Amino acid sequence: MKITLLAICFWLTAGLYASIGFGGGSTYTALLILFGADYRVIPLIALCCNILVVSGNSLRYHHANLIDWGRIWPLLIISIPAAWLGGRLVISEMVFIGLLWAALFIAGTKLWHDSRRQNNTALITKPLPLPITALIGGGIGFYAGLVGIGGGIFLAPILYMVKWGHAKTIAATCSLFILFNSASGLLGQYNKLAGSDIFTSALNYWPVIPAILIGGFIGNHMGVYRAPDIWLKRATAVLIIFVAIRLMIRWLGLIS
Repeated sequence: MKITLLAICFWLTAGLYASIGFGGGSTYTALLILFGADYRVIPLIALCCNILVVSGNSLRYHHANLIDWGRIWPLLIISIPAAWLGGRLVISEMVFIGLLWAALFIAGTKLWHDSRRQNNTALITKPLPLPITALIGGGIGFYAGLVGIGGGIFLAPILYMVKWGHAKTIAATCSLFILFNSASGLLGQYNKLAGSDIFTSALNYWPVIPAILIGGFIGNHMGVYRAPDIWLKRATAVLIIFVAIRLMIRWLGLIS
């Protein structure tokens, strides 16, 4: 019953996140904590789910001609190795949960604020300098690898702030960013845990895989073709903030 409820939560999360170009790794991670999973194995599960969701996202955005490699690669050049390094680092459960709830709360409030923006955001007239773009990607990638997320929830507000492009162009950029950083962070997490028996416990959560595949497919189809962007963003923001508050309560219990 517990794993069934978790799978339903993952299905809903994947659908909402995929609809706005994200993978959902931050909320998968939080849900696993709230459902009592071992915090060491959580990033492995969340990043695998992230990769499955955003792979479909990226493919659809590619077919819709929304991915511009010439503008995206500077974001990836440092973020990929930084995500691997973050995934390699060993941190305590208290630090892990503290970093995660803070990330979720900031991202949720920013996403709610961003939902008020119109979809006709103009393209930037002058690209950001390559070193600045690379450092932005690297900083987000390191944090993402550390807590087992893809980093899109941090990248999106920055892209809106610099007027990177239309909402769907930003969603496509974030989706690809999440894909590469999730894969790199997953490799780092694997290297960190190699030789331990923790991997076998991850197999107990296999029902979440079909749930996120179905949810991600539905959500991405809605985001690319049908649903109004503002409502998708607001629904996702509410979910993120709710989970962040629950996680904060859990964290306060650990430090008290």
